[in-house]
Amino acid sequence: MSRPVPNPGILDIAPYTPGKSPVPEAGRKVFKLSANETPFGPSPKAMDAYRDAAAHLEDYPEGTSRVLRAAIGRAYGLDPDRIICGAGSDEILNLLAHTFLSHGDEAISTTHAFLVYPIATMANGATNIVAPESGYTADIDAILKRVTPKTKMVWLANPNNPTGTYLPFDEIRRLRAELPPHVLLVLDGAYSDYVSRNDYEFGIELVATTENTVLTHTFSKIHGLAALRIGWMFGPAHIVDAMNRIRGPFNVSTPAMLAAAAAIEDTAHVQMTRLHTEKWRNWLTDEVTKLGLKVTPSVTNFILIHFPDTKGKTASEADAFLTRRGLVLRALDNYGLPNALRMTVGTEEANRLVADGLRDFMART
Repeated sequence: MSRPVPNPGILDIAPYTPGKSPVPEAGRKVFKLSANETPFGPSPKAMDAYRDAAAHLEDYPEGTSRVLRAAIGRAYGLDPDRIICGAGSDEILNLLAHTFLSHGDEAISTTHAFLVYPIATMANGATNIVAPESGYTADIDAILKRVTPKTKMVWLANPNNPTGTYLPFDEIRRLRAELPPHVLLVLDGAYSDYVSRNDYEFGIELVATTENTVLTHTFSKIHGLAALRIGWMFGPAHIVDAMNRIRGPFNVSTPAMLAAAAAIEDTAHVQMTRLHTEKWRNWLTDEVTKLGLKVTPSVTNFILIHFPDTKGKTASEADAFLTRRGLVLRALDNYGLPNALRMTVGTEEANRLVADGLRDFMART
């Protein structure tokens, strides 16, 4: 029987698998620590803006996210005309691929990169080229060695999810300098707000001074607006113009736009979240390391915990053990890390419960 057939390569794509969303059970408190969500929720000012928007749900959104672009411009000192907003940074990443990748092209990502990169690449008929990492960190030389005349894009999350590692800005600058001019460098800064290292830079200067670099960001992490699906990109005017030609005219809802604009202006809420995250990320790293488990050094709001292959001590067994206690972490088989779990930094209560749970797990005979 004849039927529609997907484009070549579509069925070769492994679908994105999100972290577990536990179903609440009567009498048991559940802590979801699998999706890198903030434990504090959004700014109260963002929630007020969201509620106020409910009075006009019959109206289409303003089609260019003008209010939000202006707010982002004020916060970062950027030209709003060089900003594009989307339904989460995921939509921005897919718009980039749709605009600049096609059949016969190649795009480079790293071994444990965000899974949306290969999906967006392959969905547009291009080939995903994987550059190996060093110490769970992107390796600039490995990326450069894989550049060919077919290379059109390099995806680079800095910091990276799910490893939590980052590259100093000097390395990012070197990568841009040694890439061919026609290759678009995409810097994904979803977790940039959590970084407090002196050698880290978001990438604004590089984007502002080149014609072939963009940076993306999201309101889903430190701003706590994951449910609203809102993200943005800063890039050269010619890239923004090209993407706007295929962007849906009302891709960002009014409630999302107004809540995000309020969230980015509440710097006190962001700072509170950042300080809590750094304190408990360091505490968790120390506590888990004391148990004989390896933790990859992280600058984000999560840690990557490595488990041995020993029966009774594996990541999958630890995951099941913690889940029975209502502690939901992220298994990483689809990231090529079957012996690791990713844990989002949560409330003090959640963090202590995970440390206690891992201590009990490792103490089992």
